[in-house]
Amino acid sequence: MKLDAVQQAAQEQFARQSRNYGRSHILADVSDVIAACAQISLPQKARVLDVATGAGHTGLYFASLGHEVTCTDLAAPMLERVREAAQERGLSVETRQHAAEEFPYVDASFDLVTSRVAPHHFSSPESFIRETARVLRPGGWFLLIDGSVPDHEPEAEEWLHQIEKHRDPSHHRLLSPGAWTRLCEASGLRVQSAELKTFKQPDLEWYFETAATSPENRQAVRGLIANAPASARAVYRLGEEDGKIVWWWPRLTLVARKE
Repeated sequence: MKLDAVQQAAQEQFARQSRNYGRSHILADVSDVIAACAQISLPQKARVLDVATGAGHTGLYFASLGHEVTCTDLAAPMLERVREAAQERGLSVETRQHAAEEFPYVDASFDLVTSRVAPHHFSSPESFIRETARVLRPGGWFLLIDGSVPDHEPEAEEWLHQIEKHRDPSHHRLLSPGAWTRLCEASGLRVQSAELKTFKQPDLEWYFETAATSPENRQAVRGLIANAPASARAVYRLGEEDGKIVWWWPRLTLVARKE
């Protein structure tokens, strides 16, 4: 499997950090997935593809509903975590190691493709969406949940991009709802909803620990926060509470359907 520089950085980062993504991780709470599923109608036993699955929280949720799930990731240790969690919970999933930009599956083979809090690491969101559309059956569904940025806020977007790149150098780019919608529509995926919600980052130190940010990069992030432009302070509600730096992180939930 030949990887580009962005893919290789993501593979190395998540291989190192795989044991931090278990039950105690914030992504173990799949209430966002459950809420999005209110818009999605699946057959009783659907074929589900969870791309860049991480520790498998999303894929395992769909497996718990009785669906046939394939969990994929670039990092082999992440897939080990998925298999361990599946065994603990008495669930059955298939695991496959491959990039998000090229799928080893035949056309029209899945009822649902999901990717949750991962696409900002993808080297080519365009290729990911094209591949998603290719492997979805007509009438199949696409669910994307990821960090995002508001449309038409370029300065605030660039600030958050720099924050993320220093915190986790495997980060590539956050896309706005409008950008994701355009990619979907170009590949024949009709966007049903694209909702941006914010949630509070619990603490800057937690944010660093999740990605094992280096001391030098932590210092760089603190400098970016201290000198944040007014647009970033307003958009992300950047502030301090009880001596801790906090802000409100935008997360996009996008649901689309193949025409």
